Amino acid sequence: MKATLYRADLRYPHLQLHTASSGTITGLDTLYLLLEEKNFNGIGEVRINIAYLNGYSAELVLSDVIRALRMLDLSQPASTLLLNLPALLADFLAPTRMLIDIALHDLIARQNGLSVAELAGAENAETVSYYTNQTLFWTPMDEMLEQATAYVERGFTQLKLRVGVASFAEDEARLSALRRRFGHEIRLSADANGQWQPEEARSHLLALAKFEMSYLEQPVSDANAHFYPALAAASPVPLMLDESMSSEADLERILQLEGKIMAHLKLVKMGGIAPTLAAAKRLTAAGVPFMIGQMNEGGAATAAALHVARASQPRYAELYGADGLGNDPVHGLSYHQGMLSSPSGAGLGISFTPSQAEFIQEFAQ
Repeated sequence: MKATLYRADLRYPHLQLHTASSGTITGLDTLYLLLEEKNFNGIGEVRINIAYLNGYSAELVLSDVIRALRMLDLSQPASTLLLNLPALLADFLAPTRMLIDIALHDLIARQNGLSVAELAGAENAETVSYYTNQTLFWTPMDEMLEQATAYVERGFTQLKLRVGVASFAEDEARLSALRRRFGHEIRLSADANGQWQPEEARSHLLALAKFEMSYLEQPVSDANAHFYPALAAASPVPLMLDESMSSEADLERILQLEGKIMAHLKLVKMGGIAPTLAAAKRLTAAGVPFMIGQMNEGGAATAAALHVARASQPRYAELYGADGLGNDPVHGLSYHQGMLSSPSGAGLGISFTPSQAEFIQEFAQ
């Protein structure tokens, strides 16, 4: 098997990314792993400028990926590598595990003539689609409403507002403006990115009841996660954890709350398709609602999250990452009437154009 690593800086020509935790993001620093075995290939992707989420610098992740690819025995079949991946990469970063896991799933699914969703156990999933939300990043009020209107006109009826950047009064004004403009034509949620203090979170949540929101994501920081049982008991708004759902211990804590709090599963936190599916199965068995989501990411990582959603059937999905990218070397995904779809066919159903990315290194055995 041959493995080739690429890098690209992806940009949205008409979208400014800004959240309370990340600040302004100008582009998506992205790694691609192309695996080639005989007449088949598979593509993996991971975004690496997300230190605000995981604390890892982009260069740390890149060096970790290169170290992993030098260590792997690429003479083994892809199916063998995937089976042994948890043990082989136990000491590597979650983004590294995600990149290699996705590429192996895509390759193996193509070798078997299946979609990745079918490989993961979904039935009748040659064509893979799922409803997704759209997020409203921090911009001036008029721009936010203009963006929301454009999404609704395209058929997206689940909108998530980023809050916690300015005052709570400003957050309330924005939610009020969205409800005035769209009424209950939309399902409305918000993400505080852990910016509220525990002593103010309860009163904020009580004040948000009037907006009839689907959920409020990450009201307090992970350092204050011990407040969540009490907040969930008092909150009229369903709560969901994102930054506080990043490990096996976090999963156990949410399971112990017996459905009082929802979980936001992301491949970049869990380490790829296989561990995310395993967590989703445990949540489903326990009756805990969850969302399959992502960072803002390119087409391959977005497609992977889509196929995981199709296989695990979450209550919510956040798959907007590739929407509107102007220079993505991955092609094939489509957004239409509130849904994301990948083309019919094997693997992730997408294509990768290496010439549109920067060559980093080749690995072969």
